[in-house]
Amino acid sequence: MTTEIALWLGDRGSSSLRCISNMGNCNMHLKRASGVWLAALALVMTVVACAGGSGAGASPSPMASQPTSGSAAGSGGQVVNVTLTDALRIEPAQIAVRAGQVDFVVTNTGTAEHEFFVGDEAAQSQHEKEMSQGGMVMDEPDGISVAPGATKTLSMSLSSAGTLVGGCHVSGHYAAGMKTQITISG
Repeated sequence: MTTEIALWLGDRGSSSLRCISNMGNCNMHLKRASGVWLAALALVMTVVACAGGSGAGASPSPMASQPTSGSAAGSGGQVVNVTLTDALRIEPAQIAVRAGQVDFVVTNTGTAEHEFFVGDEAAQSQHEKEMSQGGMVMDEPDGISVAPGATKTLSMSLSSAGTLVGGCHVSGHYAAGMKTQITISG
């Protein structure tokens, strides 16, 4: 599906709005419309243009998803609630899950930014090295940054039995013990 919306602001207060989608074309010429009105109109046009699509290929980023209640937090798999604290602890200190889809619903109860990065000891060491060399805390497939007071979900497919570590690599946090052991049973 192709959707294009363009807004041109001309001189003397005139504006044009153009929308191209799989539902057809529409052109509007607006005289002396306010910026708020144009923004609202562009939003409505975007919603209308996108509503006609099948939705195929559209999926939210698991790193940015907001948790919901119960076992349907994001993937329909196991849900594990994790808390990051300013005492430089990840709770619970030990997590047990079955191999398969796991949603880690991570809440930062502190006033400092934290992250939750999942990997084996080698991945943790590599991530710690990157962060100590000035790496930025950001969302990635194996980890999420969590702002103070925020909750985010990290969805992962854990395919085999073994042991992983969840850790925070904000400067000094991992070395101070901000980690949890994740045991995966087959």
